[in-house]
Amino acid sequence: MEALAIFAYAFSGLLEARKRRLDAVGAFLVALVTAFGGGTVRDVLLSRRPFYWVEHQDYVLLIFAMAIFAPLFLSVTSRLFDQRALLVTDAIGLGLFSVSGTSIALDAQMPAFTATMMGVITGVFGGVLRDVLCNEIPLILRDSRPYAVCAFAGCWIYLGLERLDVDTIYNVLISTAFILISRLITFKFDIRLPH
Repeated sequence: MEALAIFAYAFSGLLEARKRRLDAVGAFLVALVTAFGGGTVRDVLLSRRPFYWVEHQDYVLLIFAMAIFAPLFLSVTSRLFDQRALLVTDAIGLGLFSVSGTSIALDAQMPAFTATMMGVITGVFGGVLRDVLCNEIPLILRDSRPYAVCAFAGCWIYLGLERLDVDTIYNVLISTAFILISRLITFKFDIRLPH
């Protein structure tokens, strides 16, 4: 599931790089920042070392290979995946990264609200950095459909189940499923936050 989340975010970075007509170096940088940006910001704020992507170089090598073969890779996968499939994988990534960020912050003895914010940062900040690198207003600032709000609510569910001593695996599955389903429902029914 972790690999799926990283792959989904890296893939969205590669799609953005392709749209911007970036070369392999630019594609790698955008994909890497999208996949690991949120976790790295969280780790900086929590003074946590080494960074996740430094410890897990296999994921970095996978993204490197994806960037090199991006033109061929994207031409094949764009036929296999439609927009809905990408939305689902992105929502899974949002759920997993948000919950893992909250868990890591709790392990670092952070209070509940701070842990929740660390989860949201882990889940959404890679996309913010991707959009900034590509010279766009970040999507979470210009699209009023709930994205960070779904992550925020799911992180609180994780905290609540943690307090109730629910087994960690079930807690992660329930919290991630809530974020995934709430994100898909808001997208399907075009639910938007008030301006």
